[in-house]
Amino acid sequence: MTCAELLIRLLRDTYGVDTLFGIPGVHTVELYRGLEGSGMQHVTPRHEQGAGFMADGYARASGKPGVCLIITGPGMTNIATAMGQALADSVPMLVISSVNRRDTLGRGQGRLHELPSQQQMISGVARFSHTLLDAEALPEVLARAFAVFRGARPGPVHIEIPIDLFSVPVTAPRAWQAPAIYRAAPDPEGLIQAASWLRSAERPLVLLGGGCVDAPEAARALVERLDAPTVTTINAKGLLGRHHPLDLGANAALPAVRELARDADVILAVGTELGETDYDVVFDDGFALAGTLIRIDLDPEQLVRNQRLSLGLVADAGRSLALLLEHFPTPLQRHGVARTAAALAALDLAHDPAFADFVPFYATLAEQLPEAILVGDSTAPVYAGNHLVSQPAPRRYFNASTGYGTLGYGLPAALGAQLARPDLTVVALVGDGGVMFTLSELATAVEERLPVVILLWHNTGYEEIRRYMDAHGVERLGVDILPPDFLALARGFGCVATHVDDPASLSEALASRPLDGPFLIEIGAEPWQTHRE
Repeated sequence: MTCAELLIRLLRDTYGVDTLFGIPGVHTVELYRGLEGSGMQHVTPRHEQGAGFMADGYARASGKPGVCLIITGPGMTNIATAMGQALADSVPMLVISSVNRRDTLGRGQGRLHELPSQQQMISGVARFSHTLLDAEALPEVLARAFAVFRGARPGPVHIEIPIDLFSVPVTAPRAWQAPAIYRAAPDPEGLIQAASWLRSAERPLVLLGGGCVDAPEAARALVERLDAPTVTTINAKGLLGRHHPLDLGANAALPAVRELARDADVILAVGTELGETDYDVVFDDGFALAGTLIRIDLDPEQLVRNQRLSLGLVADAGRSLALLLEHFPTPLQRHGVARTAAALAALDLAHDPAFADFVPFYATLAEQLPEAILVGDSTAPVYAGNHLVSQPAPRRYFNASTGYGTLGYGLPAALGAQLARPDLTVVALVGDGGVMFTLSELATAVEERLPVVILLWHNTGYEEIRRYMDAHGVERLGVDILPPDFLALARGFGCVATHVDDPASLSEALASRPLDGPFLIEIGAEPWQTHRE
């Protein structure tokens, strides 16, 4: 078989890849010769950034790496933004691209799609980027990529294959089975010390991040045994189940939770960066931990970032939670439920002017689509939802307002999530500004007949930046942008679309949504807010 055919066989038969995202180009046609008849689904986005965001959403919803086939040069510069978002949030993504012939690399001859060094350019948004120079090395390089996904802190991996290698004959492997890779377990001595400190704590606090999403049972059991108030970050929403009495949600930047953090004598932080978009979204460096800090993370460097460390365990989050649980056979009594309830009562999120407009918004969603996956862009409903939303399970709420914070993520990522979880309804939460970055992916949704619900919050421009300019005494410029007729655009793509102004109309629209394709619901921000008042 050829190198291109071997690549497709390895992805399918060795690593269980069933879906690929990509736009064919003259440099990648040989990959498509290997793809025909493979049984794998190929999804064609309308832009390579859309391909990357779809792969990201697919990975977050399924737990499996999203895989992209990308053209040399402009395809890679287009997908780099999506890779940056995936890198920031530790999302497994495999980007396989073409690159110019081996004998032309780095020679600056003005070849089609040529970059001085595509591999060097993309290395900054990848766990690693590798140029394949020997077709026989392909199985080893792919194995390295999946070793990162399965055994280390995940993120994007890039493998580029020179176009003259695609048709080179290669030797098939003797066996197609992937190696079994187990993540690191915590050091027993360190675990004993961590358990000792947690056992003697009077005011413990637990911080759970996206690294814990595959261990909801262990996470829930441990915080209950510790009787500890628990922050679940945006990427960890649903980890404890909906409205768990110890769940503070993703509210670490708000005063009552910050007070709990300052007062905590022992803090256990698992699978979380302790980064500002989760703990300091007001950007004043006000989240402070004065107590004994225990951190568990697959990345040893991450253990010493952002907060002063007392004890660090380099280990898998899920395995660590399960082993730590064994040190607490009976529940402790630390008034955790009461402390959590008092903090949430002090926050009073439902009556906070910053969030109140969206309380009926999310109440309507919870009533009509209680099991839905909510995928968001950087937009007002998402900023509020980060604080308001409680989900029944992990991997059902994620967005681009954290980490890299790109625009245009919500719609294509929701399509990827729907492909990964056809058994669940997926809702894309987008704004009229951000959706314009990737609005063309409506065509992909229609073509693939994906029943994604798209809630478009229409406030005629970049409202978040408008407020920021106003607050800092900067004259508004570039934020009051001219919106298109979104309903006409959606219908032009073949997407059913409607407009609503209040919760009752939204509820009615959701109840009558089509199930054989996308449905765009435009929400007038001003009448919605006026109606609430």
